[in-house]
Amino acid sequence: MEVASTVAELRALRRAMSGDTGFVPTLGYLHEGHLSLLRAAKAQNAHTVTSIFVNPTQFNEPSDFDVYPRDTERDLTLLREEGVDVVFTPSDEEMYPEGAATTVDVAGLTERLEGAARPGHFEGVTTVVAKLFNIVRPTRAYFGRKDAQQLVVIRRMVEDLQMDVEIVDLPTVREPDGLAMSSRNAMLSPEEREAATVLSKSLRLANERYAEGERDAEAIRNAMVTLLGEEPLARVDYVSVADTQTLEEIDRMDSEALVSLAVRIGDVRLIDNVTLLAHEDDTL
Repeated sequence: MEVASTVAELRALRRAMSGDTGFVPTLGYLHEGHLSLLRAAKAQNAHTVTSIFVNPTQFNEPSDFDVYPRDTERDLTLLREEGVDVVFTPSDEEMYPEGAATTVDVAGLTERLEGAARPGHFEGVTTVVAKLFNIVRPTRAYFGRKDAQQLVVIRRMVEDLQMDVEIVDLPTVREPDGLAMSSRNAMLSPEEREAATVLSKSLRLANERYAEGERDAEAIRNAMVTLLGEEPLARVDYVSVADTQTLEEIDRMDSEALVSLAVRIGDVRLIDNVTLLAHEDDTL
């Protein structure tokens, strides 16, 4: 496994590759969700590249950036075990040279949900992903469905900018008790970790109500909010039932719908979602 810390090093390694290349961008502190993406990339491509970069521009709260978990040596050990070909570990200065003035903004889709709750977040995401795509030039890039809005936004960016990369999405990987795997889970105390299962419980409730025939989106939202309110450590940022393409809130669930939420458990902000009428492998 090769480790590149500069754009020049990465590009030199990339030029030596022939055949399809799969790419998995990460913020590091890897878990089974990341590894499932890497395994898919390895199975579908001749070469696999991943990046470890805690991107400062996508954190709208400096304190959140400061406490985000990091353990590069642990991550590199896991990546060696998975047989990854190249890992890109750039510094902030390498990704954002002094004087850099260009950003990528996907209008509309980024103004809702996470975009409304975290101003500037998606501009940071799309800018760094566009830069990484330009540097790595992957055949395919792999993302998990846990970050559903991010996936929709990146697909739109790729389409609008006519980027030559296929976006592959894979199911959310969950702990045995239903909690979606996330690097942020490591920041939870044992009591908070138990409380955090309320997110997947609320999504399971939405799934059950839908299966029973409920189609009123507001009724689903209210049921979820009521359940979340029963957990003392949970503070709800939002509960959404939205169109899967536009991310606009809907009144009735007569077609595919994205049910998503953001909840603070103590000081840790967690997100999760389920798509109803699609992705039957997204089990809760």
